[in-house]
Amino acid sequence: MTETVTGRETVMLLGAGERSRELALAFQRLGVDVVTLETQPDDGPEALTALIDETTPRYLVSDAGAVTAEALIAVAERGDVEVFPTPRSTRLSLDGEGLRRLAADELGLPTAPFWFAGSVDELAAVAAHAGYPLVVKPVAAAPGEGESVVLRPEDVEPAWRRAVAGGKLSLQRVIAETVVDVDVEVTLLTVRTTGPAGPAVSFCEPIGHHQRTGEPLEAWQPQHLSATALDSAKSIAARIVNSLGGRGVFAVELLVRGDEVYFSDVRPRLQDTGLVTLRSQRLSQYELHARAVLGLPVDTIMISPGAVEVAYRDVPGTGTGTAEPRPALADALAVAESDVRVFDADDAVGGSLWRTVSLATAPDPIVARDRARRVAAALRGPRGTE
Repeated sequence: MTETVTGRETVMLLGAGERSRELALAFQRLGVDVVTLETQPDDGPEALTALIDETTPRYLVSDAGAVTAEALIAVAERGDVEVFPTPRSTRLSLDGEGLRRLAADELGLPTAPFWFAGSVDELAAVAAHAGYPLVVKPVAAAPGEGESVVLRPEDVEPAWRRAVAGGKLSLQRVIAETVVDVDVEVTLLTVRTTGPAGPAVSFCEPIGHHQRTGEPLEAWQPQHLSATALDSAKSIAARIVNSLGGRGVFAVELLVRGDEVYFSDVRPRLQDTGLVTLRSQRLSQYELHARAVLGLPVDTIMISPGAVEVAYRDVPGTGTGTAEPRPALADALAVAESDVRVFDADDAVGGSLWRTVSLATAPDPIVARDRARRVAAALRGPRGTE
């Protein structure tokens, strides 16, 4: 744990990995003491409240999906610690069914047609009713985890097995969605703050992204949207974020086709797609999150179009033959306006994964994407590949 200085505000940060370390630095630069706690899935309310009694933080910020909503509720009910994200946000981020029903049924947000199933037979009945293709995924999972596309009846059972094995929680329940033909998938980082006039939301420029199974994540900012689509995106994001409540950065996932925008998901914590803000914005997603939690003013000014490619690889010595990227850094950083980050993956088990983040800026997002790809290619080159 980090030592605290008497008389200064303290944030207890629940999480591990580079993302939590970057967030801790953002708080510390604002003059706040940070106590970082690496949580485990079996950490319960009693252990957490005992640590709070010991460290007396003013804010509890969870950046760990393993922290249970019950533990956060127990802390929030004390009344002496502000909890972010709110227990409601945490619960819904682990309950895709509840989140989708909130968005579609209560808030009336546009979504792709969807159904839920609790068995192979139920999923088969959904497929027979809805038709093909269908996207099937766990109700509680990271983006892309346990996801597959069902094209014909014989795909139903394998899709069910993959979904229930791939979720964060063993809920034995899946969501099936009609495949929507879209132009681009977008993350709209939405910052919710509070001030003298009450709650307010502000938006970063849209971040376009894509990731195919087994391939690196590519994201770029800004993603151009029509004026109509941008207004719709902001309206959708504001409505879902205000419903969840609290303060901080929310990653609102949207599907865009022309002027049409569909809600897909919302994460009440920082995401890899937001790593592009390390170079593209005056304030990164980490700095925005810290400011919002502390109740300080924020701005979402973008200083340059940028792009990022995020890749996960095994650590050297695990039997895969993957080489350390350090020898390739000179070639990677020779690309104009480039940057590279190499660190342990946030979701690594026992440090078994490391992650490379290839960043670049340019006057145009297309050029920035090309530069980021060249940076990533250099890291994968003869001196930095398997």
